[in-house]
Amino acid sequence: MRHLLPRLALPAILMLAAMAAHAGAHAQARPGDVQLAGTPAAAAAASRIAPPIQNIQGRSHVSLNGRWSYIIDPYETGYYDYRRMPFDASASGKGGFYDDRKPKDKTEWAEYSFDLAPTLKIPGDWNSQAERLQLYEGTVWMRQVFDAEPKEGKHYMLYFGAVNYEAHVYLNGKKLGVHRGGFTPFQFDVTGLLAKGRNVVVVKADNTRHQEAIPTLNTDWWNYGGITRDVLLAELPSTYIADYKVQLAKGDPGRIAGYVQLAGAAPAQQVTVTIPEAGIRATVRTGADGRAAIDLPAGKLQRWTPQQPKLYAVELSSGGDTVRDRIGFRTIATRGHEILLNGKPVFLRGVALHDENPLIPGRLRGAGDMRMLLQWAKELNCNYVRLAHYPHSEEMLRLADEMGLMVWAEVPVYWTISWDNPDTYANASAQLTDLIVRDKNRASVVIWSVGNETPIGAPRNAFMGKLARTARALDDTRLVAAALEIHRSGADITVDDPLAQELDLISFNEYAGWYWSSNADMLNYRFDIKADKPVVITEFGADALAGYHADADTRFSEEYQDALYRNQFRMFAAIPSLRGITPWVLADFRSPRRPHPYFQDFWNRKGLVSETGKKKMAYWTLKEYYDGIQKKYEK
Repeated sequence: MRHLLPRLALPAILMLAAMAAHAGAHAQARPGDVQLAGTPAAAAAASRIAPPIQNIQGRSHVSLNGRWSYIIDPYETGYYDYRRMPFDASASGKGGFYDDRKPKDKTEWAEYSFDLAPTLKIPGDWNSQAERLQLYEGTVWMRQVFDAEPKEGKHYMLYFGAVNYEAHVYLNGKKLGVHRGGFTPFQFDVTGLLAKGRNVVVVKADNTRHQEAIPTLNTDWWNYGGITRDVLLAELPSTYIADYKVQLAKGDPGRIAGYVQLAGAAPAQQVTVTIPEAGIRATVRTGADGRAAIDLPAGKLQRWTPQQPKLYAVELSSGGDTVRDRIGFRTIATRGHEILLNGKPVFLRGVALHDENPLIPGRLRGAGDMRMLLQWAKELNCNYVRLAHYPHSEEMLRLADEMGLMVWAEVPVYWTISWDNPDTYANASAQLTDLIVRDKNRASVVIWSVGNETPIGAPRNAFMGKLARTARALDDTRLVAAALEIHRSGADITVDDPLAQELDLISFNEYAGWYWSSNADMLNYRFDIKADKPVVITEFGADALAGYHADADTRFSEEYQDALYRNQFRMFAAIPSLRGITPWVLADFRSPRRPHPYFQDFWNRKGLVSETGKKKMAYWTLKEYYDGIQKKYEK
């Protein structure tokens, strides 16, 4: 067995250069970044993690996607020494491996090799690419080798669309920093760290679940590990457009309001904003902080709607930098029980969906997978989707813009988390901030959701209330919501969550006919909703194994699911303020919580579409219902 040691032993491998030496002017702390226990203050100060760049895919970049070598490290031997001390916290400040080239001290390189290691496709989760990793939760090291020709006077950003859950990133042996959160993008300023020619990036990805994490230990979806979205190396000029918001002003659809933020060597500059098709052109000048407000007439901009999802080419230019985006313009608001899109009442004909392709194991791999799911929703006659229960990719939001689907966007504050832990709140707030910063220019996003099915209590109320206020402070042009819980007493259903006072919608999950009561009983329910706001039912449904047919009283049959949907629609008459629904769920998805060996086999079967792409009976029943709703609201 001696010949297997290079692949399996995995000791501490790299003598990492002291991170404190690389703090420099480019190091920028990211709000909510949580360092590992034991990481010295010098390492934290040296983090290269940088504020997000708006529309980074639209900048000059090279893709680092492709085949990455990987090494499974269940004991984290490449990160901790034999006394379980992080190498990063050692006296030398060195540790972690990044390359398979032999160092001077060859004893540290005897038991592993990236060159002999297998590879994974990136972006992509590891669970679906190797049988031995299907249920794996822990550390995997991944390496990519690439060539670069860095230029003087340019900034370089190493961008990750998402890594689940905790990512330690190294470039050419230097630790860039740590990011926690499995669904939001992050990036590092690597200006001055790129070599001419060969470069090596290594990621220590760890999808281990933790009670204090966001999400917490218990979820109802597969815990896919790895680098699940794009990896890019972006090149920016010495002064660049870092961020911008170009949207209709709150309460005044005749104005475009927002801001532009410059960064780099000379942040005080002139910026030109142009929407050529609409004949709009304006110039603003940023201050010493690189920021300038945008406030200009909207003219005759055509409003974005699901029926006509009009997108305009928007260009921002300053000095040697130009950014182009495609942006839609619309308003969303509430008035009494109404949800108003561009000032007109709308019913949210929705469905929920996960970031998973039921036909091919694993996370969505690209625009084709995403378009397929959204097209299934369009064929249902949806005008709206709930992207549950975490931020989906930026590409999904851009496709929703293009295809005309309003979006409920959510962070994974899910079920019961560590409400009193300040680090848990900091992480939740950081993920919410990253989501809003990334997607604030997407017309499709009409709702920011701060969580799902969280139990009422003083610590939870304070935690969630702060998140709701954070969302409003970051973006006051969209609705703020959460999927609330309900109280049941016989046939009486009460919605009295105190969090509702912080929200624009009364949104709740109800599973009448599945987790409680029978199908027929739901027709007797009475709803007592304690707030005068629009109601959106964010989840209901029943499991059905596609192709399993029986009578309407037999659970897991398509007939049972179909009957449940029909009874739900009759029950909705008891909610006069109902203005939207998102049945659970568009497609069957994998879940470790669903072990029934015949009907589930680790699948949540509440999908309207099966894992083979078969549309179940309830799919067509829901479409019929939505066709009727559309006629009522779009006369």
